[in-house]
Amino acid sequence: MALEFEKLLNKEQLEAVRTIDGPLLILAGAGSGKTRVLTYRIAHMIEDKHIYPSQILAITFTNKAAGEMKERVRKLIGNEADNMWISTFHSSCVRILRREIDKLGYNKNFAIYDSYDQKVLVKQCMQELNINEKDITDREIIGKIGELKDELKSADRFKRENQHNFRMNKIADLYLLYQKKLKSNNALDFDDLICKTVELLKNHGDVLEFYQRKFRYIMVDEYQDTNKAQYELVRLLADQHKNICVVGDDDQCIYAWRGADIRNILEFEKDYPNAKVIKLEQNYRSKANILEAANCVISNNTQRKGKKLRPVCDAGEKIRIYRAFSDLDEGRYVALEIKKALKDEQRSFRDFAILYRTNAQSRVFEDQFIRESIPYRIIGGLKFYDRKEIKDILGYLKFINNPLDDVSLKRIINVPKRNIGDTTVQKVQEFANQIDECMYSVLLEVEQVMSLAQRSVTSIKKFVSLINSFVRTKDDKPVSKLIEEILESTGYLNELKNSKDPDDISRVENLKELVSAAAEFENSDQEDKSLSAFLEKVTLVSDIDNHDDSENTVVMMTVHSAKGLEFPVVFMVGMENGIFPGAQSLNDPGEMEESRRLCYVGITRAKDRLYMTSAETRRVFGRTVAYAQSDFVNEISQEFKQGAYAASHHGRPAPASPVVASAFAKSHAAAKPAAPRGTLTAESVNAGMKVRHEKFGIGTIVSVSRAAGDAKLTIAFDKMGVKILMLSMAPLEAV
Repeated sequence: MALEFEKLLNKEQLEAVRTIDGPLLILAGAGSGKTRVLTYRIAHMIEDKHIYPSQILAITFTNKAAGEMKERVRKLIGNEADNMWISTFHSSCVRILRREIDKLGYNKNFAIYDSYDQKVLVKQCMQELNINEKDITDREIIGKIGELKDELKSADRFKRENQHNFRMNKIADLYLLYQKKLKSNNALDFDDLICKTVELLKNHGDVLEFYQRKFRYIMVDEYQDTNKAQYELVRLLADQHKNICVVGDDDQCIYAWRGADIRNILEFEKDYPNAKVIKLEQNYRSKANILEAANCVISNNTQRKGKKLRPVCDAGEKIRIYRAFSDLDEGRYVALEIKKALKDEQRSFRDFAILYRTNAQSRVFEDQFIRESIPYRIIGGLKFYDRKEIKDILGYLKFINNPLDDVSLKRIINVPKRNIGDTTVQKVQEFANQIDECMYSVLLEVEQVMSLAQRSVTSIKKFVSLINSFVRTKDDKPVSKLIEEILESTGYLNELKNSKDPDDISRVENLKELVSAAAEFENSDQEDKSLSAFLEKVTLVSDIDNHDDSENTVVMMTVHSAKGLEFPVVFMVGMENGIFPGAQSLNDPGEMEESRRLCYVGITRAKDRLYMTSAETRRVFGRTVAYAQSDFVNEISQEFKQGAYAASHHGRPAPASPVVASAFAKSHAAAKPAAPRGTLTAESVNAGMKVRHEKFGIGTIVSVSRAAGDAKLTIAFDKMGVKILMLSMAPLEAV
């Protein structure tokens, strides 16, 4: 077996495989072959060191990872692999609890509640404690309880810590009752599986001693993603023999919002002073320029272990930086680059991945891909027009456009909730069927439905009045304004903004993107700008969703979803301050470091070629905004990247980024007129000045970027929104 190791592993990998006794930290950089190291290490322990498989515990984070690891070990050593524990944290804990949970007062046939069961039980507790969901939502309570369990905080302790905080005290009361009901039902929720195992090991020395003796060797994958409860579980099990091997990459810790604590991996040597540290820095995935770009970015973080990825592959192409004129131009650029590569390089659609910060960004690319006949699929998120919040508002638009549409009516009649329940809707439907009319005809004269309660009648009348107001004005205003009116008048947007559910933040962003889509439709060359025409366009987009995972398609996903994957060509889009990194990160050093780690993860997904694109302007909630190019792009040394130019609506090029502004200005020096119009010069223009453009009219200069005797101006025009223009080429004069 040793000879095989020497042939198949590099020096650092071989050292990690052969280091069996004592604490070991393997810092495995992206694409460094950590799974091979783990599987060969297990095989070496069993085949060469003659360690019983039952004495080894290998913990992963997903069932898929556990299954793959077990299969690879089985190929190396045969069925011996079946005698060891290779499983997730939760699966390992269930096995322990099935044997020992009676010591905590539960029966061994305990139930495990999923999220639906959990929600039902929480709602029951809320009713008993008279907690109004308008004050505290069940989602907020479930999220808080999960967070507390991850931190190993009991209900009693949380209650003591929050005696003087009315809101938290209420949640503590519910947490206490919730745990009481779980136990009376002989049930555990998902978070209990780990924290109850920790409780068992801490409070019952005989159980702890048994499992410490059983698991003499412990291995943990993705250690940077562990939370406090998982950390404590591993610490307890490894405390006697301290033969603990953890594998991870502090530079890929991107789940702080999910409870992951980067200190677990950064302070491993503090927990285990005799620990050996091995760095796997040899990258087998990416071209050298891609790795150098990743190193440039991540080196700006302070909370990290020192390591640098080393390439096995050749230099490859430089990172392609594209600064688009607008988000639409960004989408067109990505689509055309894919088509060009397909033609010139004989690539397949599956070679390409589009990575973005949030799912709301997918819409522009979906529209462009459909226009260019590029098949795609979205991983980790629904297609833009299939998301619930989008379908809800489209339901309003469809019904306003066609009041005979009973399907759309049923979708929106109680969204947001307006005291028109399922029973009421069913009664209206039955009455409409009896008189052979559409449901809305019945609602217009709702008193004729004799079996309805007065409260329901009042709510229906308010709904009908609201819909009628939309119907009366639908032909007199642009679709984007109609959507904004629906969001405000129905209270839909306000409900999301006031929600404690973190997912609702993304839903608000998606609705902003819908307004932007409508605004783009209004500004398009299409003659028919009616609501009917917009709905036809949307229907075309939403209907093209028939791609199976096995099909040859471009993949679109968030950077979070891409962790652990790799693609020949990667487009990291929306690389702008305010998007990636987000606005919150720009004001918080800790958040900024996590965003930078996320960027590092995105960069290292690319094998052959990496694009990083951004836009001078983009639509956000139907309004044009301008964001600076991402700091992360600027952190990459110029020697590893190359710029590209965007095209304005007039076909005139504008600098792609500050990186190429100087070169652009020099290359176009001969084309510049002798002097700008009026009194404007590169030295005289300043933010705040009023200017006039031949086509765009009067505007105010928002910012000025000077380079090589020219100036790039960001101008907010009174009637045409924000534009980015070069002073030497724009027909501008001072006002």
